[in-house]
Amino acid sequence: MRPHYGSAANSAFDVSRGMTDVARRMTYREAIDWLFSTQMFGIKLGLDGPRRLLTEFLAHPAHGVKVIHVAGTNGKGSTCAMIDRIARSAGWRSGLFTSPHLIDYRERIQVSGEQIPEEECADMLTALRTICERLDPHPTFFEITLALAMRWFRERGCEIIVLETGMGGRLDATTAVEADVCAVTPIGLDHTQWLGGSIEEIAAEKAGIFLPGKPALSSPQEPAAAAVLEKHANLTRAPFEFITEPLRGYPIALTGEHQAWNAALAVAALAKAGLPLSYDVVRHGLESVRWPGRFEEIEAGLILDGAHNPHAARVLAETWGRRFPNTLANLVFSAVAAKDVRGILEHLAPLAREIFLCPVDTPRALSTTELAGFLPPSRGLEFPDLAGALEAARASRQENHLPILIAGSLFLVGEAKALIAEQGFRGFEQ
Repeated sequence: MRPHYGSAANSAFDVSRGMTDVARRMTYREAIDWLFSTQMFGIKLGLDGPRRLLTEFLAHPAHGVKVIHVAGTNGKGSTCAMIDRIARSAGWRSGLFTSPHLIDYRERIQVSGEQIPEEECADMLTALRTICERLDPHPTFFEITLALAMRWFRERGCEIIVLETGMGGRLDATTAVEADVCAVTPIGLDHTQWLGGSIEEIAAEKAGIFLPGKPALSSPQEPAAAAVLEKHANLTRAPFEFITEPLRGYPIALTGEHQAWNAALAVAALAKAGLPLSYDVVRHGLESVRWPGRFEEIEAGLILDGAHNPHAARVLAETWGRRFPNTLANLVFSAVAAKDVRGILEHLAPLAREIFLCPVDTPRALSTTELAGFLPPSRGLEFPDLAGALEAARASRQENHLPILIAGSLFLVGEAKALIAEQGFRGFEQ
């Protein structure tokens, strides 16, 4: 049964709701400046803070709204995008929450494929600022973004909400929203300083989204991760299934064999949520789905991919081999601290004829000297910024006629998309 909403569901957001004192409305730029300033509060894993903020801001889902929660190391965003697009093809109003953004902050919050408008975003952040100023501890960037998204989804009368975890799962802010279906994409080593240094520890964090009596699904996993997921599902009495076959017989707009597995997980999650599906609905959704920055051919022979951990880099290498068989790349590469750069380059360096190194626009950026230290001597060419590296890669391409691959960090992908499109870029930390 679809949820019922009062007349407020279609009304514009009133900034006075959620505010205890009269405050001047911030402009969109002022609101974004304030929001990014909250990154000083860092990352705080735990559910008490986000639950309180969701309650204060009246941002919990309305009765009857279906919530699908997706965790995992790689493929979360693509899977969420597929769930959202198929649900919209079925005629449902869908709210999609993802992170991080590539260029525009509002990419994180979409209803029926449309980003939250700047004016409404500014109004809601104005109200949230008033609430946050009286909360101790102060909510984090990610918690505020989640509350903003959930209230916008409620205001717009979303019938299904798709939530991508930010990090882990058990203590991720998104887990403060009770889900109807939980799904886990492939698990690998990433964010080890937060989630643990073994596959078993990380799998336990991902499995933390499972809820008693609520369906749980998983992509195929390494045996160690699979065992942890099964044990946690048994402990929570969550009906649990593994996806055993990739989805065949449907055109998928996203590139790579792994996307057929993501599609199978997306369709299974929608079925568990009770959405009526048909061949035509699924086909239309998958052939029209978009997910920028993941093997995205932004122009002929120029590929962007945010492969920021070894598992993602391996999948990228496999996809490259299918898309450009027996062809090397002009690789533009960068990475940030706390990533397994050596593991990433083990998969990406063999793809490259030349490697163009540059820093990315974030305080966590590794210098080109540090990046070059992960390569054999003279293997990487160093540049002070992305613009210089890309210019050199383009010049090299004119000589060797090889495609360009920009990879190694989502920061790099976002900066590249903005540079090529001549748009402003603002880096992110969460």
